[in-house]
Amino acid sequence: MPRVLKPPRPTSPATLLQLMWLASPALPVGGFSYSEVLESAVEAGLVTNESQAADWLADQFHLGLSRSDLAVVHKAIGAWQRRCVEDATALNDWVTTTRESSELRQQTQQMGRSLLEWLRNRDLSDERLAQLAVMQPAPTWPVAFALAAAQTGASPRESLLAFAFGWAENMVQASLKAVPLGQNAGQRILAKLSDAIPAAVDRAIALMDSERQAFAPMLAILSAQHETQYSRLFRS
Repeated sequence: MPRVLKPPRPTSPATLLQLMWLASPALPVGGFSYSEVLESAVEAGLVTNESQAADWLADQFHLGLSRSDLAVVHKAIGAWQRRCVEDATALNDWVTTTRESSELRQQTQQMGRSLLEWLRNRDLSDERLAQLAVMQPAPTWPVAFALAAAQTGASPRESLLAFAFGWAENMVQASLKAVPLGQNAGQRILAKLSDAIPAAVDRAIALMDSERQAFAPMLAILSAQHETQYSRLFRS
């Protein structure tokens, strides 16, 4: 007889709320202060309306986030669950070395440190927090998020969905200010990104370490230009 697979155990309401908390723009890590180069693209005339903003964010999501940070979060959750600090540190090093401008590197480190402090304020009994704190030159956002997600007990896939949606919501909010766009336009862009998230998460989970990459030359060039941009709303 064929083996009958048991349906996955439903996620508890408490765990779902923890993931929603981690994905919220209100999480005190400063995500709202970064546009991740969108502001520079606006300055360069590459993004001037809703359609271009939607295309820009979709490209950034598929070519950047889904092939790098999402894959890192997945691997790092496993490392934290196994309590393998060596693997978590190696992933942190990879994130640091693949940030191609000082702005993008400062962003991931500032957000990582801020999340660490938030986690410490909630619970000091987890020895993994001390392991995260000593990562050099600083804990990065994807690796810190992975520890926070591991603490919730949620599945890796659910955690990646929360990470991706948090990124999408922050970027849409940045586009409202930088382009600028209206609220309804922002919601339409967010709907398109949300539709793409589940499949992108599944691809990130399936990526081998050798397939993980962070290569976006235009993003790196525009980020470097943003560092000296005359007028800025955002830190990246």
